Order: sequence, then C-alpha cells, then structure tokens
Amino acid sequence: MLPIVVYLFISIQLLFVAYIDFKTKKISNVWMLINFIFFVVLTFVFPQSYDWSIQVFIFPMAFLFVGFSLFMLNIMGGGDSKYLSSLYLLVPLEHQESTFVYLLYATILVGSTLLLFNILKNLDIIILHFRMRDIAGIKRIFGKKFTYAPVIFIAWMWFGWQNYKILSF
Repeated sequence: MLPIVVYLFISIQLLFVAYIDFKTKKISNVWMLINFIFFVVLTFVFPQSYDWSIQVFIFPMAFLFVGFSLFMLNIMGGGDSKYLSSLYLLVPLEHQESTFVYLLYATILVGSTLLLFNILKNLDIIILHFRMRDIAGIKRIFGKKFTYAPVIFIAWMWFGWQNYKILSF
C-alpha cells in the first residue's frame, strides 16, 4: 500500500517543484536532499512499504544514468533527472513500475503535443530551411528543452487518480 500521507506529500512537493521549474527552468539540488531524508524517515515509519533493498534503488539509479545521458545530449535538464531519481525513492517498490508507465505516457502525451505545437508555430520556417537543405536551421527549431517537473506532476496525479484504492492511512 502507498500511505496517503506520502501520496499527499509527493503531490504537494511536485506542485511546488513544477511551479518553480516552470517559472525558473531550474530544480534545486535541495529537493534531492529533502527526498533522501524523507526516504530514510519513511523506512522507519512505514517499514512494511520502504526498505533498503537493492531493488528499491534500480529505478532511481536508472533515472540518474539515463538522465545524465539525456543531459549530455541536451535533451533533459540535470536537475530534472536528479529530482526524478530522488523522487522515486519515495515511491514504494511495488508501485515504481506502474508510476513509471504513467510517467512514460505523460511524457509521450505532453512531448508530442509540444512537438506538434512547435511544428505548427514554425511551419513556414521549417519549410524554408527544408527547401534550403539547412538541417542546422531545423535543429535549432527543435533543440529546445521543456520543463519536465510539470510532466512528472501530471503523471503522479494520473497514477493517483487511477489507483486511489491503493492509498492507505
């Protein structure tokens, strides 16, 4: 079960982080520290849901590795991957995979929508660069990152809405 207190904490935290990320395009490393400290506390308060097994750290480590790779390719911000990695420590192991699926769906949905809007907004410029065979010009149009914390928030709300029965006191 996912303790309702934890779900609400993550929801409120994500709301703040998403707002800050949207406004400043930065996520502070403080959130990573807060999440790690909260994880340590959760292992004592809810030992039936949280432990220090290696399986608990698979998703967080994967997010760090993949996030760093995406950061190096200028696709994802470093703060986004570090925050997501620490956030997954707060998700009980039994729900990490399903929350990842919701995150994947939300990323595809939001990313596709933003890509479509970007194409429609810049269609005349894209056509011009395409006719001139200016690939670099086209890359500049699509080379913009989007704030990811709001996507994480959407995925978390979607997960909670679809799985409200797993929430417990």
